[in-house]
Amino acid sequence: MKLTHLFKTSRAGLTANKSRTVLTILGIVIGITSIMLVMSLGAGAEGLILGQIQGIGAKTIAVLPGKEPTGPTDLTSLFADSLKARDLEALRQKANVPTAARVEPIVFGADSASYGSETYQATIIGGTQYIFDVYDINITDGRAFDDDEVRGNADVMVIGTKVKTELFGDEDPLGKKVRIKGRNLRVVGVIPKKGQFSFLNFDELILVPYTTAQQYLFGIKYFNRLIVEAGSEGQVDRTVADITATLRNIHSIDFGEKDDFFIETQQGALEQVSTITNVLTLFLAAVAAISLLVGGVGIMNIMLVSVTERTREIGLRKAVGATNRDILTQFLLEAVMLTTVGGVIGIALGTLLSFAISIVLTRVLAIDWPFTFPAGAALLGLGVAAVVGLAFGIYPARQASKKSPIEALRYE
Repeated sequence: MKLTHLFKTSRAGLTANKSRTVLTILGIVIGITSIMLVMSLGAGAEGLILGQIQGIGAKTIAVLPGKEPTGPTDLTSLFADSLKARDLEALRQKANVPTAARVEPIVFGADSASYGSETYQATIIGGTQYIFDVYDINITDGRAFDDDEVRGNADVMVIGTKVKTELFGDEDPLGKKVRIKGRNLRVVGVIPKKGQFSFLNFDELILVPYTTAQQYLFGIKYFNRLIVEAGSEGQVDRTVADITATLRNIHSIDFGEKDDFFIETQQGALEQVSTITNVLTLFLAAVAAISLLVGGVGIMNIMLVSVTERTREIGLRKAVGATNRDILTQFLLEAVMLTTVGGVIGIALGTLLSFAISIVLTRVLAIDWPFTFPAGAALLGLGVAAVVGLAFGIYPARQASKKSPIEALRYE
């Protein structure tokens, strides 16, 4: 029997009971849609994070205090105080790290900022004027603080747009003084609306000279991290080696002992984030794929019911010359058509939902969440759907092909 005729016969068998066919397809649609959503949003999240890491610059190296975390129990090392002024000065000496173009300290914390009767809980970051270059901040309203103000522990600050709105409303904040920890800091600039960047929401930040933050706001004599900029991307590895050797010497760390600091490069961060997001995405996709197995079981169940209901049809087809192979192929085609149609609908629905969610996330979170169409997941979904149709359709199809034409015609 020609394949085209078998295809038409299979299609007629499926359309004979449309409601049952739709419900059977639904399980496959849900499975494929789930996989598309997980893969698309996972790729979007990875693209967003990697884009923000790359935005800091491939030449940027971060030196963090404490031992490098290897698990959740090691997170307390992030609040260690092993990086101090002597380390900053040593790394700034060309004799120690000749390939370092700049070495800058960073301190951070959170506290209440008040102006008049208004109060806002803000994230406070202390740095030098270089911090504006690191995070690509171009002050258009007012100015950034300068090197003299950093050296002089000046009471100046640059605020984000949300801080401005919460404290000043429509009032011009420039020149006004905001009280933090009992000290009045003068607003010299406002960060243009920037949103989320490199895990920080700059609209909610207050930037101050690190000397001011250390002495007056946080009361500390250490740094939360040191930012080192290598002379070029090709010098990053050498710079990291020189930083490590210099700090180990200053901290009197002998060979074989663990460092009380750790270093992160942008390339290393890219690789770590990519690995983590890929593993999570694949795990979630595997969980979503379980619904495909459930859908496959549903197809097998419905096909067995269909075989029983169409016993007389099978007998009649065999009586007029249809072979066991023709009957087997017909019911296999029906199963594959069910899963393939479900796969196509699932891909379309998953793509539309992923696109809609990316728009919502972009607007709600004020971040540029990229939409990604996972072509690999779409092809994989179609392939898996076809395999599921074959795997779960072969048993009902064999049962149909084995029926005796005489007994089938007698079936009531």
